Amino acid sequence: MLEQLLENMGEANTAALIGLIGGVALGLAARIGRFCTLGAIEDVLYGADDRRLRMWGIAIGVAIIGVHLAMYHGAMDVAQTTYLDRVWSPMGTIIGGLMFGYGMALSGNCGYGALARLGGGDLRAFVIVIVMGLSAYFVMSGPLAHTRVMIFPVEFNAETPQGISAYAQKFWGIPPLVTGLSIGGAILAFTLSSAALRASPKHIFWGTVVGLAVVSGWVGTYWVAHTGFDAEPIETHSFVAPIGDTIYYGMTASGNTLSFSVGSVVGVILGACLGSFSKGHFRWEACEDPRELRRQILGAVIMGPGAILAVGCSLGQGVSAFSVLAYSAPVAFVAIFAGAAIGLKQLITGFAPAE
Repeated sequence: MLEQLLENMGEANTAALIGLIGGVALGLAARIGRFCTLGAIEDVLYGADDRRLRMWGIAIGVAIIGVHLAMYHGAMDVAQTTYLDRVWSPMGTIIGGLMFGYGMALSGNCGYGALARLGGGDLRAFVIVIVMGLSAYFVMSGPLAHTRVMIFPVEFNAETPQGISAYAQKFWGIPPLVTGLSIGGAILAFTLSSAALRASPKHIFWGTVVGLAVVSGWVGTYWVAHTGFDAEPIETHSFVAPIGDTIYYGMTASGNTLSFSVGSVVGVILGACLGSFSKGHFRWEACEDPRELRRQILGAVIMGPGAILAVGCSLGQGVSAFSVLAYSAPVAFVAIFAGAAIGLKQLITGFAPAE
C-alpha cells in the first residue's frame, strides 16, 4: 500500500506529505499544548515554572528512543543526517546558538513559534517569517555564503558520524540501541521527576507528540529515499532554512518540486490554524507600534544567520539533532538558552544596574 502511494505520488510529493502530517502535529502542539521555546525560557527565568521546559525533555527523550529503535529495526541510518555527516564546528554552534537565542528574544518567538502564531492570525509573525527565511538564505547560499564558509569551513563526510551513539559504538563497542535507550530513558526519568509535570498530563502528551513528529520525519524520509528511485534527503523538522525553501518554492513552483521542508512549514501553519479555531483563539492581529515591529524585524535578521551557523534552530538542534545524539545538540541548546536569557534581560529589566 505504501509503495503504491509512493509510485502514484512520486518521491518529492510523498516526502512533502510526510512533512505536512508531522507539521500539522507540531502546529497543534504549539497552539493547543503551548509548546514554545521562548515561552518555556520565560517561564523558568521569570515565572518560576519549569513545566514547559520539561516538555522539551519529554520531546527529546521520546525522539532519542524512537530514532534509536528505528535504527535497530533498519528503518533509519543517522550517519546520513545533516547533523552527523559533517565535522562538528563548536565555534559555529556556540556563536550561531547565541545569535539565534538573542534574535528569538527580540522577535518574541523562534521560526517554529512564528509559524504557529501566523496560523493563529498574527500578521506580525508573517513579517518575522519572511525576514528570517530571507536572512537565512542570505548567508546560506546568498551574498554572504562565501564569507560564512571562509570563517566557518564546512568539512563533509566525517570519518566517524559526529554523534554520541557512533562514538560509543566505535570506541567502546556499545550498540547504538543501548546508548539511545539509556540516554533517552535517563532524560525522560529526570524530566518526569517533577511532581508538577506529572500532575499535568497535557504537557506530557504534547511533549510526546513533538518527539514523535520528529521521529516520523526521519523515518518517513529515510523510507522514501531508500524505496524510491530519486535521490531524496533524509531530514526532519527544523524551521529556518526550510522557511527560505518554502518562499523559494512559492516563487518557482512551476519549475521546482515540493519537498519535506515545504510540507513541514505549511503543516505547522495549518495545524496552528486548526488548533486556534478549535480553542476559539483565532484572530487577526497587527503591530500598532513601529518600534515593536522594528525590534522584531531585527530579531528575525539575527535569527536567520544564527540558525545557519548553528546548523539548526531551537527545534532543529533542540529536538531533531538531539534525537540522533549529535555532539552539537546540547551545546546549541545551552547557547540558545543563554542568548535568549540575555535578550529577555535586555527587554524586561535592561542592563543598567539597579539603584
